[in-house]
Amino acid sequence: MQQLASLTGSIKHYDWGGTSYIPSLLQIENPNLEPFAEYWLGVHPQADCKITLANGTQVLLRDYIEKDLAAALGSTVLKRFGNLPYLLKVLDVKDMLSIQVHPSKEQAAIDFEKENEAGVPLTAPDRNYKDANHKPELMVAMSEFYLLHGFKPEEELLAVLDKVKELKKFKAVFKKKGYAGLYKLSMEMPQDEVNALLQPLLARIIPLYQSGRLEKTNEDFWAARAALTFGRPGVIDRGIFSVYFFNLVHLTTGQAIFQDAGVPHAYLEGQNVEIMASSDNVLRGGLTTKHIDTVELLKHTRCEATHPKILKPAKGKLVQSYKAPVKDFTLSSYQLKKGETIAIDIATAEIFLLMQGKVALQSKKIKVALAQPNITAAAFAGATVTVKALEDSWLFKAAAR
Repeated sequence: MQQLASLTGSIKHYDWGGTSYIPSLLQIENPNLEPFAEYWLGVHPQADCKITLANGTQVLLRDYIEKDLAAALGSTVLKRFGNLPYLLKVLDVKDMLSIQVHPSKEQAAIDFEKENEAGVPLTAPDRNYKDANHKPELMVAMSEFYLLHGFKPEEELLAVLDKVKELKKFKAVFKKKGYAGLYKLSMEMPQDEVNALLQPLLARIIPLYQSGRLEKTNEDFWAARAALTFGRPGVIDRGIFSVYFFNLVHLTTGQAIFQDAGVPHAYLEGQNVEIMASSDNVLRGGLTTKHIDTVELLKHTRCEATHPKILKPAKGKLVQSYKAPVKDFTLSSYQLKKGETIAIDIATAEIFLLMQGKVALQSKKIKVALAQPNITAAAFAGATVTVKALEDSWLFKAAAR
């Protein structure tokens, strides 16, 4: 097995994607301004990633790994997962993504089988569980990045419910029934009541948004944008309640955050590098026109105070490891100055992603140059990869534990 090879990922053209960031990374012309939302790297069925071998042959990454799982993955990851357990992505979030929650691994397996037994097709728009896996996620901001992440701590939430007069109705419910009661009410409230509560609020904040008088650190900014993005005749998106209930988090370049099972979240704007368990299980809670299953959403949501833990890069540190509390993945960041060289021992199938600069990778006689537009490579268990920065560079490496 060749232990180092260049890699090409899969582009996803979702409507919410930007038109320039990923095309610029990959040096792709985009004259029609098509949305480039995500760049996928992994063996997920919807990720047709290919490696290019030394003889010029191109092979699907998943097929190459399948030919010799033990040699590619190493014994630990093979025994624990049976295949490459993570999916690495680059995201360009121009428009807000849906509020979502991911199930735990144990519950995903149960609920996936239930839908199978019920005969719900995997491609059905009302299918909740696409596989039997969990989907924890870790992201590193590549720009100013805004997201919603878990419920506000009690004092902060009460302050918002006091400040926004249209939300005062929720204060008594929160005091009596806690986070679960608050969220249940907002998700099960009849649509005409949602409209009646939110219409006065939107009438007040949308003109402020449109005239540029709201800051992105203000929930009103995102509530107004959500109303303009997802509103339909006679239907105001109930996810707007959650814009006020959840923590509004602002990350700067290099900062990271982890989204565990059950933590409600939504990406609002910016670019990032994201790694997750290889799964497509998403339960939506608003800011979307897609299917929302309120019963399943409430079953899996952690209705509790969340104190966002922002992982910050260590100043001047060559290697930054973003270790999540799961074994499916770990993400390392290398900020190299021109001429710096490091040697990396590869424990399993690992993916390199270059976000800035130019580097040369070498394992024995195999050499791979990473620079735009060829920014990704794969290495396999047992290899030692030497990385030399030919320019000041920012390189990521995905692995499993």
